[in-house]
Amino acid sequence: MDITAYTIDLTLKPTTFDVWHVCLAGTVAILAATLIILLLSMVMSFARRKPAAATEPTIKIVEKIVQSEPIVKIVEKMVEVPVERIVEVEKIVERIVQAPAPPPVILKEASADAALQLLYLLQSDARFIDFIKEDMSAHSDEDVGMVARVIHEGCNKVLDEHFTFATICKENEGDSITLLDGYDAAKVRVTGNIVGKPPFTGTIIHKGWQITDVRLPSTIQGYNSNVIAPAEVEL
Repeated sequence: MDITAYTIDLTLKPTTFDVWHVCLAGTVAILAATLIILLLSMVMSFARRKPAAATEPTIKIVEKIVQSEPIVKIVEKMVEVPVERIVEVEKIVERIVQAPAPPPVILKEASADAALQLLYLLQSDARFIDFIKEDMSAHSDEDVGMVARVIHEGCNKVLDEHFTFATICKENEGDSITLLDGYDAAKVRVTGNIVGKPPFTGTIIHKGWQITDVRLPSTIQGYNSNVIAPAEVEL
């Protein structure tokens, strides 16, 4: 077999340009473009890794600081307030500042003479002090009941003679009543579940008492009101 017959001369140039040559040229162009894209991708990836590597120690330091000492972030939110609202608030503050101070509470000193005189009357007509200061444990219930009836009659006589009483509520105990806004808290004491503002609707537990007239006797000059009951000496 003659080997020289199969020798290929690379210096020869093709004289024709058919489909196979077109496919070969296209394949070479695609491979060249792919190789260029791969090279550019590698260069860009290396370029990105270098800045990341440079900042890596800083990121680690920040993470250590955050783990050791928590950082609290305060976010301030700005709220737009209308000018009319600001003027209204300023007027309210001005009224509060210019409001007159409440008048000082003046304590009225109660006179002891009238109270002592009442005790004198109760003792004189009903033996009230003797009954209250007596040791009731030494007496039977029957004896205490008999004495209490006498004391009750005497005390009622003193109150009717020197005072005029009137009930505050005209309704009877157990009736329903409605207290409107502005009711006199000194005359009506509200108890129970108090919620909100008047009007309140409740049940009368006690009608209350008030004095409409006082008729205590006059005392002469030099009268010692501290003596409720003088001592009695029989000769």
